[in-house]
This record gives sequence, structure tokens and C-alpha cells, in this order.
Amino acid sequence: METERADFLVRGAMVYNSYFKKFVPADVSVSGGKFLYIDSRRSGAVEADETVDAEGLYMVPGLIDIHMHIESSMLTPGAFCRRLAECGVTTIVSEPHEMANVNGMQGVLDMIRAGENSPVDIFYGIPSCVPSTSPELETTGGIITCEEMEGLKENPWVACVGEVMNYRTIIRENQLEITRFLKQLREKDRIFPIEGHCPALLDLDLAKFLYLGINGDHTEHSLEELEQRFANGMFMEIQEKMLRREVLDYIREHGLEEHFCFVTDDVMADTLCIQGHLDALVRRAMELGMPAEQAVYNASFTPARRMNLLDRGAIAPGKIADFLLLSDLDTFAVSATYKNGKCIWRRGQDEREQPAQEQHGPDRGQDMRFPEPYYHSIHLEFQEQSQFEVPMESDSGTVMVRVMEIQDGSTKTKEIIMEMPVRDGFLKWEGTGCLLAAVFERYGKGQAVGYGLVTGDCHKRGAVATSYAHDCHNILVAGANPADMKLALNRVIEMQGGMAAADGGRIQAELPLHVGGILSDRPAKEVGASLARVREAMTGLGYRHYNPIMSFCTLTLPASPALKLTDKGLIDVKACKIVPLKVEGQRTQP
Repeated sequence: METERADFLVRGAMVYNSYFKKFVPADVSVSGGKFLYIDSRRSGAVEADETVDAEGLYMVPGLIDIHMHIESSMLTPGAFCRRLAECGVTTIVSEPHEMANVNGMQGVLDMIRAGENSPVDIFYGIPSCVPSTSPELETTGGIITCEEMEGLKENPWVACVGEVMNYRTIIRENQLEITRFLKQLREKDRIFPIEGHCPALLDLDLAKFLYLGINGDHTEHSLEELEQRFANGMFMEIQEKMLRREVLDYIREHGLEEHFCFVTDDVMADTLCIQGHLDALVRRAMELGMPAEQAVYNASFTPARRMNLLDRGAIAPGKIADFLLLSDLDTFAVSATYKNGKCIWRRGQDEREQPAQEQHGPDRGQDMRFPEPYYHSIHLEFQEQSQFEVPMESDSGTVMVRVMEIQDGSTKTKEIIMEMPVRDGFLKWEGTGCLLAAVFERYGKGQAVGYGLVTGDCHKRGAVATSYAHDCHNILVAGANPADMKLALNRVIEMQGGMAAADGGRIQAELPLHVGGILSDRPAKEVGASLARVREAMTGLGYRHYNPIMSFCTLTLPASPALKLTDKGLIDVKACKIVPLKVEGQRTQP
């Protein structure tokens, strides 16, 4: 019998077939970075110089995450993707709108450049909403215009339009840059994926959003909202906070497995180092009762199809040879990760001996240093304690004020109205059960400061400050007393970006984020350890939330319900307008 030659052969694995959603014993040959033959007969028809003995192992396609943001990890692209290789993720679609908010189009291009030597494939989403709402509601370091979006569309590594976040505005008459771009895009390309962000939209409003061609959503929903999205043809991307038994049961009962995939959206460095990435969602789905065969399918095949990445996502002839070897299917334990037929990570090897390091060099991080202005991006002077005095029109009495209530389990806030005393012309917020929050404009564009109040599952003493504040990345500080607020805020300014937690006149924990005020160029484990200390400090100050970092850092995101805070002031998200701290017409006397 005539034999074929290949570059290497994986012998004896239980190989996942995406089309039948089952495992079969087979020998798999790879040639030129692509799968050549999946030999379920184990006939020996293909020979290779290199053979991998995979008896007792499971072979699955490389995981594909199509909705995520590298900046959410607070790591540079190279450090982030080296950790992804350990998690079995071989392709991502990242939308760099965080860095775009810091530095506009140049920020996008510099993120793309920084990821060029990554061991995994990084595709990109076009940042569609920079700022996330409008310049009237928040100040950013840059904006992305329609013409710049058109230019990015021509980049071969751009796979989609990134999430359209100004979902309330875009379904009304508007002059948004993204509205202009979508109109032009659909005249030229009818199949280019357009990602959405539309929490709480229902009925006609949802239909108007879909009518614009925005046909994917990754946000948190009730079952009613989920049902309407599936019923109207929207592709659903299930992230951790939507990964619930009732959601998976609904998908299974209605046969909707072809119309969703798993995504991570935002994974922070400490979570990435301890729990993993997309592999953690696969494990969680299996814990909730989803068969492993289905979980693998929705972490590889359906995301590839959604993004028109039809050259990957399955172990089949002609597909890119991205795959994992698992030592245990039930725990999804990755033993080795292969990209384009080359091993990029192998369990048990020292980090310096990993194949990805050997291919790209141990000092690869040196090549990813951002231009010098990114390391001096906080244009804000040190602040005085008097900044945390909130003037009122009256000298005394009480006023009714708007308060952002944080609730564990969600990054959404609830607006509540509370009565608060006024003395000597200033709001006396200390001791009321509320924190004072302030957002300082950091880009040197007017030095505006917005004030708000926070209660609920937030910290109860001390203060926390951060320049990692979605999506504008101005500096947010919230605290129970002005002294600790000043300390935490000025430490973030001194570090040229980062997070700091203070209590009793001392910094309890900090994380420097020198690159644009939102990233660190240090290794993942080092960043993860520092972030874990900040998380622990926040918990020690009384923060009660499944993800205190994200809960806190999205208080400034006016695209997420219901009441948020920017440098312009409090934002009523549904109404898309600035609202005063004091509720007019509801002042009471002592």
C-alpha cells in the first residue's frame, strides 16, 4: 500500500468530530500546518518523521473566543496570549476599544502591533463606540470616526464590527459615527458580523436594533430577554454571568445549540492565572450538566462559524491544525496546545522551556513595549482633600439625592433616592451609609470632576481609586472619608495609572498600570498576584460582590444600566442624559 508523508502524526487519541459531536479513536496527520487525514481506521496510510503518542488522551479543536477584550486582563497582548496557550485557547477576536478610549485610532494600531508575535491568532473587532455613548456624556482620550472604521475594515486581521454599545441612542434619530459606518457597510458587505451590546432591550426597541444589522449580543439577560433574542435570529454569546443552569436548560429544550457560543468578554489577570480562560467556561458548563461533546462544540465550532473563520474550529482535512490534547475530559485538563501544527505549550515544562518561548525568544516582551507617551498618560495634578466637599445651594436642612446601589451578582446598578443632610452649604455624606464617588478627567481636556454617591454591596470603609474605569478610563475614586480618598487618588496619579486601596491613612494594596493607565507590561503571574491583593483589600474593606474589581470599575460605564458616573456627572443610562445629584423639587426641611 502506498503511503503519504506528513509533517507529524498524532497517534491513538480519542479525536473529537465536530460534525457528529462525538469522539472516535483515530490517528491524525498534519501537513503544512493543516490537518491532512483523520484516520479512524488507523490504517497506517500516512507516515511522518515526528510522531506524538496520544494513547489515553483526548484531542479537541483549539478553543476560540470571539468576544473579549485583552485590556480587561490588564496585560499586554503578548503576556496575555502566552497564558491563553496554557488554557487551550488558540484564536481570539479582541476588540481594543479600551485602548481606543485612551488614545483613539493610534491606540488600536498600537494594540495590533503589540500582538503581532503572539503564539495564538488575534483577530480584531472594529471599535464602534468610542466613546461608549457620546462626548456630551463622557470625556475620552480619543474618538473613532466612520472613516477610521472603514480603514480598519480593510485589515485582514479584522473579523467583525465590535460591540455597538450606544444601543439606546442608535435606535433613535442620531448623528453617531457608527450609524454612518453601518449604513455604508451593509451596502458593501452583507455578511460581515456586527456585535451588539443591548441589555434590557425588548420588543420594538430590540427589533429596531436588529434592523440595523447588529445580530450578536453577549450581555446579561433575563430568560424573557434571551427568548426574544433567539426568536429574532440573534446569535447569543454566553459569558460567565449568563452561565446558569436555567439558561443552558432553555437552550437544550429548544434546540438552540447552533445559535450560541461561549465567550469570556472580560477576564482579569488574577482570575486568568488561577481559574483560566475559555477553558473555565467549558468546565463550568459541564458541571452544570452540559455534555462535554456539546461544550467543546460551542467553544470551537459555533464561534468559528459566527466570525466566518471557516478555516478552523474542527479537526478535519484542510482545517488549520489548532488542537489540544487533554489528559482528562471531565475536568478539561489541557496537556498540550498546538497552533498551526506546532506545539506552543506543554504541561510540566518550565516556562522558559515552553515551545512558544523557544519559537519567539525569552525576551519577546521587550518587543512589545508601547511608545513612550503611553507611560505618561495621566495628565492630572495631585488633588487636595477639599475636592471631596460637595456644595449644595442651601446652608442647612436635608436634600433628596440620587444614589447608585451596587448589587452582588451583577455589574448593573440600581438608582435609589435617599435623604441626606446639608450643613454649612455642603452635603454631609459621611456616616450616611453611602460612599462619595468622584470621577476626575485625566486627559487634560478641561479637568472636569463628576460626583455621585454609592451604596449597597460596595466597600464600607477606606477608599478605592482606579484609572482602569470602563470605558473612558478617567480616574474613579470612591470612599467613606476624604482623607483615604485623597490618598488613594493621588497614589494612582503618582503611579501614572493603576488601582489603589487605602484605609486608615495607609495604602493597603496597589497595582501599577503604567501603559496608558490600563495595562501592565509585567508577566501575567506578577500582575495577577498584585491584582489579587487589591481584590483582597477591597473585600477586607467590606466589598461584597462576586467580582468586586469589575463591579467597581464599571461604575463609570454609561452603556450599562441604570445609573452611572462620568466626569460629566451622573448618567441616566436609559434616558441617555446627565441628571443632577440632587433630586429637584424633593428638598425637605429639618
